[in-house]
Amino acid sequence: MNRHEHGHRHHDEAMLSVEDALERILDHFHVLDSKEVPLLEALGQALAEDAVSLHDIPPLDNSAMDGYAVQASSIGNASEDSPITLRVVGSVAAGELPDTAVEPGTAVRIMTGAPIPPGADSVVPFEETDEIERRNAALDMAEIGIKIAAPVGSDIRPAGQDVRKGTLVLTAGTVLRPSEIGVLASLGFDSVKVVRRPVVAILSTGDELLDPGDTYSEGKIYDSNSYSVAASVLRYGGAPKMLGIARDNLDSMNAKLREAMEADMLITSAGVSKGDYDMVKDVLAAHGRIAFWSVRMRPAKPLAFGVLDAGDGRKVPHLGLPGNPVSAMVAFEQFGRAAIHKMMGKDGFLKPRIQAVLDEPIYNTDGRRVYARAVITKQNGDYHARLTGNQSSNLLTSMAGANGLAVCPEDTPVKETGEVVEVQMLDWPEDVF
Repeated sequence: MNRHEHGHRHHDEAMLSVEDALERILDHFHVLDSKEVPLLEALGQALAEDAVSLHDIPPLDNSAMDGYAVQASSIGNASEDSPITLRVVGSVAAGELPDTAVEPGTAVRIMTGAPIPPGADSVVPFEETDEIERRNAALDMAEIGIKIAAPVGSDIRPAGQDVRKGTLVLTAGTVLRPSEIGVLASLGFDSVKVVRRPVVAILSTGDELLDPGDTYSEGKIYDSNSYSVAASVLRYGGAPKMLGIARDNLDSMNAKLREAMEADMLITSAGVSKGDYDMVKDVLAAHGRIAFWSVRMRPAKPLAFGVLDAGDGRKVPHLGLPGNPVSAMVAFEQFGRAAIHKMMGKDGFLKPRIQAVLDEPIYNTDGRRVYARAVITKQNGDYHARLTGNQSSNLLTSMAGANGLAVCPEDTPVKETGEVVEVQMLDWPEDVF
């Protein structure tokens, strides 16, 4: 039996749609357990439990302005032309507690955020008083002239206006953005329980590969896939565990796979095409169940997915990406990213999708869904898509120049210049949008 025939036994010959492949893959992933982490480290993670306020925010009625706390009834007739003079009996700054009450005819100088003194029911901003004139004239500051009739409640922020004690502020499953981090800090949390980040083992295979930094030698290529995939894992919230390069021998492959068994997921690149070494497939199959798929997409038609037996009943899902650098990245965007988000409790997080006018055609030669690397710009209010040159799957620079993937559907032979296509945005550049 020749190499091709032997490898053929491992293949699932059905041509899967992208959606079918994604559904099969995600069935094997579940939300991970939770972990208490310092507040700032929780950015981008999903809360594992509800966050309830233990106190009012703000905790006390406080001033929204720098000015004077007064009783509104004392200044009911005040105006620019006829100010009312009040006796200043104290002052209070943010972070202090007032030690003087306000009575009819008196005022307490107050700063923004400072608690409202007892007896006061209104705040008059500095600019509505004669404070500056008094200071410039070196007058006694024991009195102040009020130039407006501020009604009850003016410039007072009530206790609990933002959050009431006992309120459910953030529900479990909320993905924490900077604003939610700020809310949790305002509640007094310095750490928080979140769904932990998945550890993703990353392995490249092949005798032809060099590690970046190695001395270049003729006939070899540097391993870019480990780095592009690891960077993608980092970007989407996972913790990459780079295993390096497995050589084309059983000992090397088995040793690397043993290292992968502590992870939540294994991603390999290469070894998933019909013509690849049987050894890679046989070693993977020996550690669990694995299927080799043809997915109806370009690039990244060959894909492997399976579950490795890590011992003690624990299973490690394995996603086998194609070896071509662009194929590996496009496949990761469609499948790896979704798996990481599901493990993090962020199921359903999709890249932004827009409609863009093609500035050049996309050709579809074999009835697969084409993900063309494109630069998206905005012209006269419309998005436009321009391809990044040669679309060969071995040219990683075609991804480096792209900020989106322009999609030509299956069974559409060509999307012509001027037609509108869907674009999956890889990035959302601020200089364009």
